[in-house]
Amino acid sequence: MATRIPLAERMRPKKLEDYVGQQHIIGHDAVLYHAIQQKNIPSMLLWGPPGVGKTSLALLMAKELGRPFFSLSAIQAGVKDIREVIDKAERLMNLNQEQAAMNFNQEQPILFIDEIHRFSKSQQDSLLGAVERGLVTLIGATTENPSFEVISALLSRCQVYVLEHLSSEDLIGLVEKSLHEDEYLKALNIEIEEYEAILRLSGGDARKLLNVLELVSNAAVLHHEPITNAFVLKQVQQNMAIYDKTGEQHYDIISAFIKSIRGSDPNAAIYWLARMIEGGEDPSFIARRLLILASEDIGNANPNALLLANTCFQAVNVIGWPESRIILAQAVTYLASSPKSNASYEAINKAQAIVKQTGDLSVPLHLRNAPTKLMKELNYGAEYKYAHAYPGNFVLQEFLPDQLSGMTLYDPGKNPQEEKLRQGLRDKWKEKYRY
Repeated sequence: MATRIPLAERMRPKKLEDYVGQQHIIGHDAVLYHAIQQKNIPSMLLWGPPGVGKTSLALLMAKELGRPFFSLSAIQAGVKDIREVIDKAERLMNLNQEQAAMNFNQEQPILFIDEIHRFSKSQQDSLLGAVERGLVTLIGATTENPSFEVISALLSRCQVYVLEHLSSEDLIGLVEKSLHEDEYLKALNIEIEEYEAILRLSGGDARKLLNVLELVSNAAVLHHEPITNAFVLKQVQQNMAIYDKTGEQHYDIISAFIKSIRGSDPNAAIYWLARMIEGGEDPSFIARRLLILASEDIGNANPNALLLANTCFQAVNVIGWPESRIILAQAVTYLASSPKSNASYEAINKAQAIVKQTGDLSVPLHLRNAPTKLMKELNYGAEYKYAHAYPGNFVLQEFLPDQLSGMTLYDPGKNPQEEKLRQGLRDKWKEKYRY
């Protein structure tokens, strides 16, 4: 039995109970699950890596709510396409204007936009009015941080739900389900002896998992072999072009790119940059990742790294391809060759962990603002020492909550630049930075 419909599409869940993973947002105790049951979902952004069920979840919500469903791809759609969909939604509203508001809400169309991060500002602006007027419930899917990619006016009107990579248990369950329920695979009588290679190649991506499963299943029948790790790797290597064309190596390559810069290897870093350029990667995406790396992996070991990365980001957005490749190459080789430190990254991680453990500790009285007479009478701001009134613009006093007094969160890295910072802190704070 032959079929041209990909396995990933054949196995798309038909009802909410069949949906795999993401129990933190659609489990029976989760907020979104309750919103679906109450038939009153907000406009939302589904943020997560490829193949974790963003499109499937949008389709299932529309089906569960009995809502009209419009879908656009940000890669192909323009402002005209958006307006056409909004006009259709408005006609539906006019047809239902005599109905009670609650009944109309059940008919309010869902507008799903895949890869919404690829929409320009003007395209996103064209959505804003329809969302504000309640003509549509917007569901946007994105693999990029909405804080960077979605305009603030639209972001403020949407609830953001973060989808996670699927677990090994989820992925194995999906493979077993496919083998037992898909009519085509069921007829092949496939035997899987080892799962490790299939899971590793999927990277938590259900679509990639099912693509690999379909590929190796057909090969297993052809060669009369069981599916083992060695068999999977052999078949996928022979058909690697399939994955390059669909861009599913995106996350593996950016991972190799970042790790090469972190590991101070400019040769490997420039190679992976070339791979992304030749693969048609968005230059803004690359430049944005360099900005993050400049603070996370270099930080105060070389403060100029962040300045250069920011200049690179701005220049890339002005210049565009193909000249941006030169700007990116300069930034990449500089960052890879720079001294490294993750001290700032570790400091904020420690601080956030403490905040989560201790809750909202009171601000010490001497650090509080005292704009009113009553606050002054309560000793707000009393005994605060103004640093500039002392020699060297420094005076010993505690700035942390009483319960955290004396704690050290920032530990300068072992590099020349941060050793200078450490010495300066040691001169001021003595025992706190004596090591």
